[in-house]
Amino acid sequence: MEIKKQNKDVIAGSGYMAPSNVNPLNEALGLYDLGSHQAVDSFSSQLDASSHQMINKYNLTPESVGSSGVQLHTDSGFLTILQDDENVGGLEEMDKSGAFVDIDPCLGTLLVNLRDVAQAWNNGRLCNVKHRVQGREATVRVWIATFLSGPKQEVVVLEAPPEFVDSEHPRLYVPFTCEDYRKLRLSTKLQAGEAGEAVAFVRTPS
Repeated sequence: MEIKKQNKDVIAGSGYMAPSNVNPLNEALGLYDLGSHQAVDSFSSQLDASSHQMINKYNLTPESVGSSGVQLHTDSGFLTILQDDENVGGLEEMDKSGAFVDIDPCLGTLLVNLRDVAQAWNNGRLCNVKHRVQGREATVRVWIATFLSGPKQEVVVLEAPPEFVDSEHPRLYVPFTCEDYRKLRLSTKLQAGEAGEAVAFVRTPS
């Protein structure tokens, strides 16, 4: 809560809004002036988090149809907000059985994925998503994503809050830093969530 309160108003109503008697189910964070680099940096600093945006373009040819534009992976940070191509499909997510499920284009929607750090932070209550992009047709495919990576400082140690840990949900991951986890993924080349079971996220003995 103290971190959320750092998201202060630039103009009235532009910052953090807590649930109230009038709107008990509503809670909001605000980024005023999205086109300003300074405003984006300020917002990220207030929440002690780093974010970046990426635009990807696939030039799919007849020869590439049926191949992977992006191999199976999970995202390494905290949260991904995806504006996928609304005309060209190809995004697939893996379900618990290991089968791939098509995520069909849907006009005017955003797709939100939890990333590896978020899974560890919530003690595995909600999971990251293994996904890939397959070439479905010979055309251009574009997507835009905003990534929330987590605390920028190497000294910030993350662990599941007490409310996510109880007798039915024992603590699954030791404390870690986002930088340690990024280095682990790069050094081991484990990109599909396997790094979460390695050194940085060691399961505690049962």
